[in-house]
Amino acid sequence: MAEFTMPSLGADMEAGTLVRWLIKPGDRLERGDLVAEVETQKGTIDVETFIGGVVREILVEEGAYVPVGTPLAIIANGTSEPAAVSPEIQPSPKAPAQTIVQARDEGDRSTSKRRVRVTPTARRKAEQFGVDLSTITGSGPGGAIVLLDVEQAAVGAALPVPAEPAVQTTSMQAVIAAAMARSKREIPHYYLGTEIDMHRSLDWLTEFNASRSVTERVLYAALLLKAVAVAVSDVPEMNGYWKEDAFLPVKDVHVGVAIALRGGGLVAPAIHGVEKRSLAEVMAALQDLVARARTGKLRSSELSDATITVTNLGEQGTDSVFGVIYPPQVALVGFGKIVERPWAVDGLIGIRPILTASLSADHRASVGHRGSMFLSKVESLLQEPEIL
Repeated sequence: MAEFTMPSLGADMEAGTLVRWLIKPGDRLERGDLVAEVETQKGTIDVETFIGGVVREILVEEGAYVPVGTPLAIIANGTSEPAAVSPEIQPSPKAPAQTIVQARDEGDRSTSKRRVRVTPTARRKAEQFGVDLSTITGSGPGGAIVLLDVEQAAVGAALPVPAEPAVQTTSMQAVIAAAMARSKREIPHYYLGTEIDMHRSLDWLTEFNASRSVTERVLYAALLLKAVAVAVSDVPEMNGYWKEDAFLPVKDVHVGVAIALRGGGLVAPAIHGVEKRSLAEVMAALQDLVARARTGKLRSSELSDATITVTNLGEQGTDSVFGVIYPPQVALVGFGKIVERPWAVDGLIGIRPILTASLSADHRASVGHRGSMFLSKVESLLQEPEIL
């Protein structure tokens, strides 16, 4: 038997609301199957299982607010079949009180005295905007009121944004702020930067895309991600985690991509195994990841598995960026926008497209010399884009 527990979906996640089960007792699971939807401050996430087997028992009701690490279900994962599971088995009516706070409104009732089920995130938002929960029909499991219901109610009533505090901080921004504050407080950062002539990369991409349809063309962002992933093979200290006072290297390179969300906030989900993918595959994965991040369709593994993160400001950004490491990772690579600058080539001055690359690294896991080697490797790979 094995326990499926509430996963950590971010460095500062302490708990989440189990919005909906996607499985039931008796279902057979394979590693990577989606099992539940969990609401966090960063949105609703599709949670995968890393345990194969047969669902023996559901331990937590939909709508429960569950701390990270709390058992959610029992899965029989041995070679023998589990004891017969009746299809009539229902989720446990109540998990241990010390580990789960039921997302059930015990005090708020409508005039008809009906019980209103509300997720914790939705309740906090309702209090912030003064929304009367008894007036809302929930769209969540069992009629539970979720965050979207409250936001729609607030917009429909044309309620003003509260005047205090003057600058409103969303829950996602609060999570990001906490994670970055902890990163700067606990991680001894060092920073390196270099300028890269992108002339060869851009010329090669133009030729590479000439025979491809518009929807299949590869942008230089994919080149940057692949170059970072391949460079890690030469300097493995950049790829892994700092945990329990030791560096834990990871063989595969799961590149976290910093994505700004339209409604505010930031996520950095991972593209898995970038070093093993073709440029076309990296590009397709990047487009898919951005689209799902902005529609709230990310998977739990994408939010928890990144081994190194890349932030790319693109054409609308500044010339350079020096980011903050996202714990427990030990490195973050930043790319500014490409700008045309005077550049010496073979003793002559010309105009070249120049990209500023930066490295923010954890001094406990690497030293400046190794960081410099890593950036140099990224630069050399971008001078030979055909090998990526």
